[in-house]
Amino acid sequence: MVYSMTGFGRGKKANDCLTITVEMKSVNHRFCEVTVRMPRQLLMFEDKIKKVVLQYVKRGRVEVFVNVEGEGLTKKKLQVDWQLLSDYYQSLQEANERFSLQDRVTLSQLFSLEGVTEIVEEEAGNEEIEQLLIDATHEAALQLKSMREAEGRALINDIREQLSFITECAFKIQMFAPEVSEQYRERMVKRVGEFLQGMIDETRILTEVAIFSEKTDINEELKRIHSHVEQFTAAMGSGAPIGRKLDFLVQELNREINTIGSKANDSRIALQVVEMKSALEKIKEQVQNIE
Repeated sequence: MVYSMTGFGRGKKANDCLTITVEMKSVNHRFCEVTVRMPRQLLMFEDKIKKVVLQYVKRGRVEVFVNVEGEGLTKKKLQVDWQLLSDYYQSLQEANERFSLQDRVTLSQLFSLEGVTEIVEEEAGNEEIEQLLIDATHEAALQLKSMREAEGRALINDIREQLSFITECAFKIQMFAPEVSEQYRERMVKRVGEFLQGMIDETRILTEVAIFSEKTDINEELKRIHSHVEQFTAAMGSGAPIGRKLDFLVQELNREINTIGSKANDSRIALQVVEMKSALEKIKEQVQNIE
């Protein structure tokens, strides 16, 4: 199966206290890179999230976004500075005695004094939260993989069409090629005959045609084009990540097509070279998006 490198996935899990939503999107990348954005209380699970994603993705840049709704991530706790509270109380009692006052000191007064109480948040550290997070990540990654698979099928179908077109062009060139030398010989005979008024050195003509044929011979290039197309087709059915291999084959095909273009001394062959290069450019764009 061939996978695209672009896709999107979403997973959502919840318990009585909170809901965890994991979203991830992937784009083209030369290697495999995973980045995670999440609440700081969950940072301890970052490596586990990345390991889950890497079970489904072998190449591409994946961005993971974790959102938490609810109060289950932290627990609120009241802290009392008993020493400070005691100091406040002693000071108020001393003030009553020193100034002959009869004011009662109440608990509400004491607890409203600055610095006596503080509400702090503690991380819950709940194993259930971790399991919800991992399950949501699996669900999102599975959706991502499914979307990448569907896009991969579309890419492969288009690539197969372009490869078939390149093969057809190569066969046409193969049919035109033998005629090029013959046409060159006829032009040579005509020009030399006109110049020498019919006195033609047939041996010299054959030598020139042989040299021309050697310079313009494209049989090896055509064979390599057919070989690269076969390798391309075989790779697409291998089931392994093939993006880099296909990118290499595109470069090799481009090299052979350019060589044929530089050797071509025929308008029909030149036209087929242009058509092949156009199809190969489309393949190149598609290959850039294959895992």
